[in-house]
Amino acid sequence: MNFNKTIKIQNKIISKDSPTFIIAEAGVNHGGDMKLAMHLIDLASGSGADAVKFQTFKADQLILSNVKKAPYQLKTTDTSQSQMDMLKALEVTRDQNLELKEYCISKNIIFLTTPFDEVSLDELDELDLPAYKIASTDLTNLPFLKKVAEKNKPILLSTGMSYLSEVSKALDSIYQYNKDVILLQCTANYPIKDNEANLNVINTFKKNYDIIIGYSDHTVGVGASPFAIPMGVKVVEKHFTNDKSQIGPDHKASLSPKELISFVETIKKVDSFMGTHLKFPNFSETKTRISLQKCMVANCDIKIGDKFSSKNIIAKRTGGEGISPIYISELYSKKASQNYTKNEIIRE
Repeated sequence: MNFNKTIKIQNKIISKDSPTFIIAEAGVNHGGDMKLAMHLIDLASGSGADAVKFQTFKADQLILSNVKKAPYQLKTTDTSQSQMDMLKALEVTRDQNLELKEYCISKNIIFLTTPFDEVSLDELDELDLPAYKIASTDLTNLPFLKKVAEKNKPILLSTGMSYLSEVSKALDSIYQYNKDVILLQCTANYPIKDNEANLNVINTFKKNYDIIIGYSDHTVGVGASPFAIPMGVKVVEKHFTNDKSQIGPDHKASLSPKELISFVETIKKVDSFMGTHLKFPNFSETKTRISLQKCMVANCDIKIGDKFSSKNIIAKRTGGEGISPIYISELYSKKASQNYTKNEIIRE
């Protein structure tokens, strides 16, 4: 499978040469309060992130009423509340998503949201979003993946809780309809231990799939994302909140506003460290190169007609004048066309 290597999400290009695309994941940390959701957009925009992402679902389309909460949800929410009731309180309507999208436009940040069911997907399709993020929970939901792929929008596909064989089947099901896919390594718990990040999976993805790779980061704090960038990821995603002490499934595992700013600054610094794929002297090195690199000089007096050899010429710093020792084999094949005194620069 040969997925596209350049993907455009709104006004941002994602490719091997692009800066890292940073998604600030608001998720459901608004708690159903749209004023808070807009405040989260303010925080994301102020941090310098490229996009802010929410979650969209109809609880009755997503879950059966008797399903228990996930272990991490039991630790961070009211244990007497069912998962169905918790999700009901976190629903975002079509009109609310439109309002959030328009607010994002005013704040110059890309609006994204994850559809968790087909009804929500169709509602979001009416809003003409620039891309769809698919959560790990739907990696094995091949019928849903097909419907998302047919929307003909770029797809960010998370891979938490999955086997490599399932990732392959998911990509197979998408590929015939859509080749704008970014594959995200993810460990689906909130938060995860350092040794659960499994960044080496990024190399496994690179070996097995011809596709842009990203990382959905559930580690604590700034975490693993900065280390994923040198491995080749071009998208990173991280949860954030306005207040980590709030009650809710994701607050405690999210970045604080200050941590979000630090996260974005760190990612951009790593991007700066990564620089270019081309190897050549940087502009700042040119004068240093002249001062420090060596050229060939006479190691003793040389008479006209003497053959150059390792005994009579040597490399020294000359301030950039003369012949670089990288051409030594050519110089050894020549005879001196003039007389040289010791330390005189060879200019043949």
